[in-house]
Amino acid sequence: MGKLRLRLWINLLIFCSACAAIFADCMSWEMLYRILKPLTTVLVISLLFFAKNPSLIKFKNIMVAALIFCLLGDILLLQDEFFVFGLGSFLIAHLLLTYGFVVLEGFRVHWISGLLFLGLGLSIFFWLKPDLGNMALAVAVYILAICCMAWQGFGLWFKKRIVAYALIAIAVFLFMFSDMMIAVNKFKSPFPLSGVVILSTYWMSIALIANAIFLKLKEQDR
Repeated sequence: MGKLRLRLWINLLIFCSACAAIFADCMSWEMLYRILKPLTTVLVISLLFFAKNPSLIKFKNIMVAALIFCLLGDILLLQDEFFVFGLGSFLIAHLLLTYGFVVLEGFRVHWISGLLFLGLGLSIFFWLKPDLGNMALAVAVYILAICCMAWQGFGLWFKKRIVAYALIAIAVFLFMFSDMMIAVNKFKSPFPLSGVVILSTYWMSIALIANAIFLKLKEQDR
């Protein structure tokens, strides 16, 4: 029960920090936002240090590494001139998440979901392509990586209908949506409240992933 209460408190802190960061971004309180944005992701990562399972140590380490690259991406994206490096950090995060899902349950081949994610990714890419300029190749690789991550994340749910995998399935969809909104806002057409949409779905995504990992580690530890 102690770890469960701790998890609930950390989730509450994540929620409060995320809301404060989004509010600071809306109010253009730049200094506060620069502190709260990485802090929120650090709180998400901290969830993983309170669930231990020797049999899943490789999986846990991969997922921690993925979230650390998300944190690095958060920091880099605070400066527009570091956008490409931030994109690279999140690309590595997506590749690590995909690898972690494969380590957990093996490579899942579910053709229907794979084709749906690929179709969605290609549709977004060709819609954005006229506005991408010399970023076209980088964005294409990034979209391919996140589609693969989402495919394997959903594959966990198709294999086992458990709460942890349901959270991951929701999370990968939200992550994909958040990244697509970043692309739309940056390359196509900036839209009102873009920060609220992008940040809220991003933090919901990684928080769900962290909670899913926590549940999976505790489940296997019984």
